[in-house]
Amino acid sequence: MFNFLVRTSLKNRLLVLAAALLLIGYGSYVVPRLPVDVFPDLNKPVVTLMTEAEGLAPQEVEQLVSYPIETTMNGMPGVTRVRSVSGVGLSIVYVEFEWGTDIYRNRQQVAERLALIQSQLPSNGPSAMDVREIADFVIRPQLLTIPGVAQVIPMGGEVRQYRVTPNLVAMQALDITADAIETAMKRFGSNTGGGFVDQHSREYLIRNIGLTNKLDDLRNVVVASREGQSILLRQVAEVDFAARVKRGDAGYMGKPAVVISVQKQPGADTIKLTKGIETALSELQKTLPKGITATNIQFRQATFIEASIGNVEKVLLEAAAIVAIILVLFLMNWRATVISLTAIPISILITVVVFQAFGLTINTMTLGGLAIAIGELVDDAVVGVENVLRRLKENRALARPQPAIEVIARASQEVRSGIFYATIIIVLVFVPLFALSGIEGRLFSPLGVAYIVSILGSLITSITVTPVLSYYLLAGAAHGHETESLVVRVLKSGNRRALNFFFNHPWPLIGFIIAAVMGSVYAATLLPRSFLPPFNEG
Repeated sequence: MFNFLVRTSLKNRLLVLAAALLLIGYGSYVVPRLPVDVFPDLNKPVVTLMTEAEGLAPQEVEQLVSYPIETTMNGMPGVTRVRSVSGVGLSIVYVEFEWGTDIYRNRQQVAERLALIQSQLPSNGPSAMDVREIADFVIRPQLLTIPGVAQVIPMGGEVRQYRVTPNLVAMQALDITADAIETAMKRFGSNTGGGFVDQHSREYLIRNIGLTNKLDDLRNVVVASREGQSILLRQVAEVDFAARVKRGDAGYMGKPAVVISVQKQPGADTIKLTKGIETALSELQKTLPKGITATNIQFRQATFIEASIGNVEKVLLEAAAIVAIILVLFLMNWRATVISLTAIPISILITVVVFQAFGLTINTMTLGGLAIAIGELVDDAVVGVENVLRRLKENRALARPQPAIEVIARASQEVRSGIFYATIIIVLVFVPLFALSGIEGRLFSPLGVAYIVSILGSLITSITVTPVLSYYLLAGAAHGHETESLVVRVLKSGNRRALNFFFNHPWPLIGFIIAAVMGSVYAATLLPRSFLPPFNEG
């Protein structure tokens, strides 16, 4: 098969080069569009239920809200764990599903189960000063329209409420009970329907428009009627706005503030989403009242991601530069160096295309896999190019040189089996990563995918693109690589002397190797252990 691929590539040289250029163009187009994150997605799909139970103590919230919800959610298809947190007037239930399940289907299942017990939960009415209202009713709705934003949670500030302070003396004088005031307030601020009236063959809706948030409207609510005279709420109570009792607070730079937490949806590109949110906030800032700023960023996860990815990309580029320097020092032939280095971008771009096809992200693990593989991506090409150079040199020394294309084909085929076996062995070393389960498997599998795909990409490149480039760049070169580089000559000389010595005196070498292995095993027991290496991104 390899012989067929090599010869077919050499016969269709322009097609191979066109395909390689097409791959480079498409891969370059895909790279900036791949999602970027620090780690692969380690979170199982989780549906979070937040239930307000105003006035209830944590024990009551647990018994009346959290426990019924947990009991109902257990047993749904795909659910692996249900946990809850119960506080003063608030229940939070987390329903965790298996990896790979559709989050929208999960949410639908939860909503259906929740509808079954809604009547069993304690009833609680919704409640709605300037900054907090802007956060709640201006900024939050606008941010929720951005694709990728899952939740926007304002914290701090003061939530505006109506405060009605009954005047006990006036109530007694007018014979008004607290229940009457409460009933009148419940009727306030809501629209009701009164059916319809049929006049002149047309139906007219009867509506009571009561939706308002003005204090005067609340003050003028009728509480009762005495001898045909309406008694208004302002006659028996003081009515004004007041802040809701705080459970926690927020601040910025040592001053009171409203902090808005924005959470992204699973699979959303954090960097792209962050830029979209910042753009929306900048536009929103133009419409806000003087003194209110919506662009003060306290924590920006994208900054950490950019720093982490930037560090790995830097290592990747440095590794590629070192590989290029080593090739130049050993080959001393710029044409052979260019051919060998071509395998790096092509292999990486093949990996990028595979990432896009399988929905993988660019993160520290996938880039780490490429960083590990960077030195090996040129191995196949270097071995092939080195053998092609040697065979071309021998062919030029013949009385009747053979066609260069035949020499390149045979030279590429001679080393192909060794390259293939070496590649398969390297791939097999990383296969156990895919047997890891749980978070370990989710974390390290992308590293294995990046490494294996890039290595296999370099193998494909070495049997297609490398022979073609060798034909165009090396077949007509009369010089270059006629003599070995100084580095190679020095290393070969030292290697020859070392071999001669240790063939005659093997035991010192064997003893040194045994001592080194035992020392390494002991040193391994002293190394610190951690699940992940420490980050140094600040």
